[in-house]
Amino acid sequence: MKVRGPLLVVQLLETTLLCLVNYASLVATNAARFRLVVGADKKLVEMGLRRAQGPDGGLSASKYSYIGGFDCTSNVLAGQRFGIPVAGTVAHSYVASFSSLDEVRHQALHPAGSQEGGADFLALAQSWLQRVCDLLQIPPQSTNPGELAAFVSYAIAFPRNFLVVVDTYSVMM
Repeated sequence: MKVRGPLLVVQLLETTLLCLVNYASLVATNAARFRLVVGADKKLVEMGLRRAQGPDGGLSASKYSYIGGFDCTSNVLAGQRFGIPVAGTVAHSYVASFSSLDEVRHQALHPAGSQEGGADFLALAQSWLQRVCDLLQIPPQSTNPGELAAFVSYAIAFPRNFLVVVDTYSVMM
């Protein structure tokens, strides 16, 4: 970009123009670098809304990440305003809202497109919990049943789009 004009006017505009261009360029360039590293066949999801800077930072970051090559955003407003596909993980508040396996309302996980022939997903999850605990030589009672209940409930509700970030939780009580 080249700006021409009287020195005083151009100097007054310099900071504003740089501010408008630098952030967009920074985020879009960084997103493009991620895309180049992972390749075209991997899905990149921008999820930085909660850590965004300033009142418009999240909306801007979502837009510029998409421009730079990300596939979708967790920012629902950015999805609505800019036509960016929306995706996300289970919210921490959702996970924290469960305290026991008794809170799992539906236990059957059905095959895609059907409400018949479902497996008891809660029992399957408990079976795998036992296997993992045996492998780690810890009692299943030392794990957090509320978090397991939340993950099971979410997986049953969204079987095609189940995405959780389990490393952010302490699964041990």
